[in-house]
Amino acid sequence: MCTGRVDLAFVLRAFSKGTDGVFIGGCHINECHYITDGNYHALGMVLLCKKIMMHIGVNPERLRIEWISAGEGIRFAEVMNDFGKKVRELGPLGQGEGMDENALKFKLEAVTKLIPYMKLVERERMRVPVKSEEAYRKFFSSDEFNRLFRELIADKLAISQITLLLGRTPLSTKEIAEILGLNPSEVSRHLGSSSRQGFVRYDESRKCFALA
Repeated sequence: MCTGRVDLAFVLRAFSKGTDGVFIGGCHINECHYITDGNYHALGMVLLCKKIMMHIGVNPERLRIEWISAGEGIRFAEVMNDFGKKVRELGPLGQGEGMDENALKFKLEAVTKLIPYMKLVERERMRVPVKSEEAYRKFFSSDEFNRLFRELIADKLAISQITLLLGRTPLSTKEIAEILGLNPSEVSRHLGSSSRQGFVRYDESRKCFALA
């Protein structure tokens, strides 16, 4: 299967099911068997996913992409042995990050809800015009990418977590802030935005927010 078919949803699903590490192997850059530049698509997806992982507190080294041809059996074995060693050093997913299992599942669920939106954002706002691995890695580590991530994804992810919480039980701004580790003013901003869009409502009698 072409690496271009490896969807962000596949990677997040693997982590959601407790996989400690995900490895993606593809054709060498500029040697795509299908002439679709699928390996560039995979590279962009992986670099975006690593940023998301960092944002939710998961070590990005649990995800790795390498370019290996069918004739490089020895190199493949070396890479896999190295990745296996790294994953063992990191420890079980969540435990290695000092994160509670339920908290990890919650964050991954919030991210998963945004996959269609993030794929659209990546395609429309985060595409690299130059087809070179150097250009991709430079862009995804740039201040411009970090700005786009904050503006287009980080806020949406916070709102996704807030609505997930409110789907379980009504909560006050302070309670939401404490659970998510966010600033109360930041939570208020997200609640105001979500309220205007009709996603949440304020329950005056209970002095808390709930899903609309």
